[in-house]
Amino acid sequence: MEFKVLAVGDVVGNPGLERVRRSLRQIKRKYGVDFTVVNGENAAVVGLTPNQAEEILDAGADVITMGNHTWGKREIVPYLDDCSRILRPANYAPQVPGRGWGIFETNAGDVAVIDLIGRCNMDYGPNNPFLLMDQILKKVHTKIVLVEIHAEATSEKLAMGYMLDGRVSAVWGTHTHVPTADVRVLPGGTGYVTDLGMTGPRESVLGIRPELSIAKFRGDLTERYRWAEGPTKMEAVLFTLDADTGKCLRAERVDEWD
Repeated sequence: MEFKVLAVGDVVGNPGLERVRRSLRQIKRKYGVDFTVVNGENAAVVGLTPNQAEEILDAGADVITMGNHTWGKREIVPYLDDCSRILRPANYAPQVPGRGWGIFETNAGDVAVIDLIGRCNMDYGPNNPFLLMDQILKKVHTKIVLVEIHAEATSEKLAMGYMLDGRVSAVWGTHTHVPTADVRVLPGGTGYVTDLGMTGPRESVLGIRPELSIAKFRGDLTERYRWAEGPTKMEAVLFTLDADTGKCLRAERVDEWD
């Protein structure tokens, strides 16, 4: 039995939310998707509000993942404890709210989703995600295990992919908002991509108005970042798994642009 997982790149601002509302269910029907994970940490540009999280879930996401902007909107804090379908990085300090991984019921049995954050060039020191993964996998007994690593360095994401090859069903990266061209199945049967990309304004710098990023790099006096307007895109990867073994059979990009 095949089990299809759609992993959707970081949703940025109102344009990204609108794209999710407009396109996610349509894409799920088109590809026969069984389970969907959406990174939502930039829905408010820096952070996610409970209302925005509900919009993403109502649009068809089964799980929302977060990253370095988890705490960008503090009103999300009680929501993280109340809603099991939103995950913050598992390697954050254990005293912070929320959960970093969960088990979710599907038509193919239980599915584990684990959210991690990288440490390279992320300006702070979360716990080691590589050592933590070994600990988490001792507690996870599902056939299908999905792992997101929200990280800056491509080397850190690749290293995680190879460390988990044959141990989990799929590993994907988020955070850089730029899709990578290395979608594949690793030798041990784990689906992999270094970065999903993003969902939001097409003519932008990572979802933000280009002139604002240009001003920052020029050293000009800068304004508050605002999302770009105009056409949008959704960048995602579809992993087709063997539900009986948890192995990945195929991995392919399913990007959609206006």
